Amino acid sequence: MASAKQTVSELGRPGPYPVLRGELALVGLPGTVFTPTSGEGLPAIAFGHDWLNPASRYLGLLRHLASWGIVAAAPDTERGPFASHRRLATDLRTALDVCSSVRLGGTARGAAVSVDPRRLGLAGHGMGAGAAVLAASVTAHDTRVQAVGEPYWESGSDLTVKAVATIALSESRPSAQDAARAVHVPGMHLAFGKDLVAPPAAGAQPVAAAWAGPSVLRTLKKATHLGIVEGKHWSDLVLDGKPEPATAATVRGLLTGFLLHHLTGEKRYADVTDGSVKGTDVRVYRESSTV
Repeated sequence: MASAKQTVSELGRPGPYPVLRGELALVGLPGTVFTPTSGEGLPAIAFGHDWLNPASRYLGLLRHLASWGIVAAAPDTERGPFASHRRLATDLRTALDVCSSVRLGGTARGAAVSVDPRRLGLAGHGMGAGAAVLAASVTAHDTRVQAVGEPYWESGSDLTVKAVATIALSESRPSAQDAARAVHVPGMHLAFGKDLVAPPAAGAQPVAAAWAGPSVLRTLKKATHLGIVEGKHWSDLVLDGKPEPATAATVRGLLTGFLLHHLTGEKRYADVTDGSVKGTDVRVYRESSTV
């Protein structure tokens, strides 16, 4: 059996599936979606971008996930300096709803892919990670009204999210830490050891500790806040860090393995979440047979 280090290295390379790119704007939501060229009942995630950053800085990551059979959508909204975490969370859920309710891709011969609504996940970077937690905390239509002082959540959704991954999470308004107390699905929280924008102790760590479901915090010791983004952008002037190919490859492998395990039941990737991987430290806050 391959070690977690070997598995992450394997999953950090492009997968076996050819990939198509589409635009969420065709259904009224600015953003991008990547899918395998064909498939039925596929898993899907919605990915939230960081503060000030466009979704285009994550195209390589989205394409990578699709190459492993995961439909990956990224809304390109809430990019201004006064962006709303709550609205981005709503857009993440809208993206999941689109992916799970319509056939995606296709050619003149009619081939297309479909998503299994029981295989949905959320992920994000920085601000987008906080928004992903808010989106995951949304409850079903028939849940009672929230009482004063209870952890944040909103009611009114038919979507069921099965797993959440956060990357260099920065705190949000409403609080992602409060929202985490209402999230009972597995969570993998990737923190960056040299992050000056969202230090682990102020971002990922308290959220991982507050998480209601299985929760694992992994710190990439040498990574900076912008380690997973691609290319240059004017926001680099106000956000610390830079693109780091080694960080991006490790995150791709960890995220792919976590999602394949929890969204498709691939048990051979179970050790990716909390196994030993060079250059990282792991802390398990809550575990179960599914982590």
